[in-house]
Amino acid sequence: MRVPSKLLLTATFGMLILAGGISGCSMFSPSNAPVDCNAVKNQEQAGFSDEKIASDLGSTVAEVAACHGPKTAKGPQD
Repeated sequence: MRVPSKLLLTATFGMLILAGGISGCSMFSPSNAPVDCNAVKNQEQAGFSDEKIASDLGSTVAEVAACHGPKTAKGPQD
């Protein structure tokens, strides 16, 4: 049975698009997603530790700590 070349070309093109789409999905996986600093700040205000926040968000303690920014000592206000 002979497959028309136009059908073969269409099928090949479709497979390339499908393969590209599947491989492109990996860049949107949660493991590569940055930490939501708003969620970190909300949980920090609720009294959770960095370890607990990291566990809840599925990230590392270092990524959670990066949301805090540089720490500065504040003295008493007169």
